[in-house]
Amino acid sequence: MKYDYEDMSDEQFEKLVTFLCQEILGIATQGFTKGPDGGRDAKFVGTADLYPSTSNPWSGITVIQAKHTNGYNKHFSEPDFYSKNGSSSVLHEEIIRINKLRAMNQIDHYMLFSNRRLSANAETEIRAYLSKQCNIPESSICLCGIELLETWLKRFPKAAELADLDKVDSPLIVSPDDLSDVVYALSAQLDSGLEIEDDPPTPRIPYQEKNTINNMSKEYADTLRKRYLKETAQIQAFLSSPENLELLQLYENVVDEFQLKIIAKRKEYQNFDSVMNYLFDLLFARDPVLRGNKKLTKVMVFYMYWNCDIGSEEHATPN
Repeated sequence: MKYDYEDMSDEQFEKLVTFLCQEILGIATQGFTKGPDGGRDAKFVGTADLYPSTSNPWSGITVIQAKHTNGYNKHFSEPDFYSKNGSSSVLHEEIIRINKLRAMNQIDHYMLFSNRRLSANAETEIRAYLSKQCNIPESSICLCGIELLETWLKRFPKAAELADLDKVDSPLIVSPDDLSDVVYALSAQLDSGLEIEDDPPTPRIPYQEKNTINNMSKEYADTLRKRYLKETAQIQAFLSSPENLELLQLYENVVDEFQLKIIAKRKEYQNFDSVMNYLFDLLFARDPVLRGNKKLTKVMVFYMYWNCDIGSEEHATPN
């Protein structure tokens, strides 16, 4: 069975990895805990049951790291994850943490799990790079991408059962597909010279009142308004054009999904600033068209909020 790893939360993925390592390494595998530097590691101390083999198992301290992404079709070799020269990649930060553990004699072997694709060439290159940077033998490093993860889960299906991957516990996940089609078409029309009104649309309730209801901070709301309000006139003209009726229907599908998902998950966010930032990051991670039209995508999501298509219009009634 294949799993929608990109729709899991970080915690769900970590739980899945923990139970899988209890099968591969041993029942004494301890789950992920947050360290002083904010990183989260799992750990196994002892002689592994099965890895890398029963005849020559790892022995000592094995540190396990899970790097989860909500993005679609991501790869280990992407520069945000692995870059020999970059200082902001995921693995660059991980190397710093591994070397701290090495200095304290708290690591002998290292396993890195991620729901990213890992080619044979990338696996060889990255494992050699980690070995050199962290002074750990290549034979003591395991990189586990989607391909190996699915192989192991077929062999040890009990791990997924124990992880109890309940969709109710999944994060605020929305599909970028329909929005991508709308943004792509809007971008094309803007390039060809879309005629727009001079004034932006009027919000359905006063903006300040809506921000108070949704707990959006004044600074964040003012920044959104300053950067994107004028350009919402382009969206209004685009969606109201008769020839764009099908795109308007796609837009309505988008706001229905976004609004229902936001309502279901709203309590997990301190304020609506966090909801907006999360949506931006998720959409950019999941769709190349939206990632290539970041400002226009942000204008579109702001228009949804301004037009009261997402977010609350009235205070919640206490139970």
